[in-house]
Amino acid sequence: MKKNDIVDVIIEDMSDEGLGIGHASGMALFVKDAVVGDTVRAKVVKVKKTYAFARTEEVLCPSPDRVTPVCPVARSCGGCQIQEMSYKAQLRMKEQKVRSNLERIGGFQIDNNRNVWNKPDTLREREQGAERYGVFCQIIGMEDPWKYRNKAQFPIGTDRFGKPVAGFYAGRTHSIIDHHSCGIGIEENRIVLETVLDWMERYHIRAYSEETGEGTIRHVMTRAGFATGQLMVVIIAAADRLPEEERLVSSLRSALKKAEAESGGFCLRSIVLNTNKARTNVILGNGSRALFGEDYIEDRIGSLTYRISSKSFYQVNPQQTRNLYETALKYAGLTGKETVWDLYCGTGTISLFLAQKAKKVIGVEVIPDAIRNAEKNAKLNHIENCEFIVGKAEDIVDRIERADVIVVDPPRKGLDRAVVETILRSAPDRIVYVSCDSATLARDLKLFAEGGYILQKAQPVDMFPHTVHVETVVLLTRNT
Repeated sequence: MKKNDIVDVIIEDMSDEGLGIGHASGMALFVKDAVVGDTVRAKVVKVKKTYAFARTEEVLCPSPDRVTPVCPVARSCGGCQIQEMSYKAQLRMKEQKVRSNLERIGGFQIDNNRNVWNKPDTLREREQGAERYGVFCQIIGMEDPWKYRNKAQFPIGTDRFGKPVAGFYAGRTHSIIDHHSCGIGIEENRIVLETVLDWMERYHIRAYSEETGEGTIRHVMTRAGFATGQLMVVIIAAADRLPEEERLVSSLRSALKKAEAESGGFCLRSIVLNTNKARTNVILGNGSRALFGEDYIEDRIGSLTYRISSKSFYQVNPQQTRNLYETALKYAGLTGKETVWDLYCGTGTISLFLAQKAKKVIGVEVIPDAIRNAEKNAKLNHIENCEFIVGKAEDIVDRIERADVIVVDPPRKGLDRAVVETILRSAPDRIVYVSCDSATLARDLKLFAEGGYILQKAQPVDMFPHTVHVETVVLLTRNT
């Protein structure tokens, strides 16, 4: 097989990046824009020793799970990788992805009744034929998997005619696809982008160029509180002040007020200028200034209120976030007597959920700004049984009181080995692991199993419909 070859291939599986997987000429072939069950004619674009990459040229026989994408730029945009797959099929694929990683990487076994078998790990247990079962739960999907994102970031650029454009990056590139309406974003995004682009064109305000470092407007970001109806618009610019700043504020307020009156949508509560003068592809800079309203909005998950600034971490799917957090709270099994550690606590979103039923919650996070936000959120909700500490989990937890329950919500790379060892030394009764990558989750669960913990429940949650990502909540209990 060589580059530019045309091959016919049956798609048998999907990769973690949303590529269809098939075989041709004895090689695995990763095919863009193909879904399980398709037979496609594909063009080879890159060849490695044992596998190759290709893109779909023609769908010869469509999969029963293939659907027409809602978004007209779904194939070229890098945001949604599997919009051409029916939502039911997406859920099946994600559930199988979690299950496969638990079995293949973690060494657990799952039978058809969704029981999880933890292999006996001592000679005595093996001699006794010990069987320790947990439950692998059916994935929690969305009834309506559209318009769910409460945050969107749009790069601003210039087309070949010198006109400002906004949209999304094409997959694995920094080429902007000029498109203002997204199937998984709120309708107000289109109004914001069209207003900003009209202002730029009218007053000859240039888009920032990554190549030259010249120009002003870099990105536009929106954040929305689904429970409160509040909307924030963030203009990211390579400047401390914008030309015709007041006119932009006036135009955005007018356009969004009209939209709210017509459709009863979100109410504009904040316009923020974020300054980023660095030659970097990092979106947000350090300095922010409110051009209208406050420099934050508020939202609610359940009975809790969270204050969200332009830089706050906040889950992008509020409906599924509530399902995720309620699952974590249920798995924690709190009675009001427990001390809980929340490692990688961020702005305290999970900590405050746990505090409603715990004796005390101690949140640990390495980012000082996040801890300050967590403390503000605790005060906002009149929660007094939460303490937040800045530092690395492996450095902090040996110095604080023993936890009955430990909750971890690490980044995609999972837990450092030192953190796993620290948790095992602490020997909590229960560990609740919230994961955004089931491969690193399975790796870490294997270590906990070797350290004497039993996998009791695993609950996948579809936080990001039409993408390949899936969250999982797991309960581990100490083998006593």
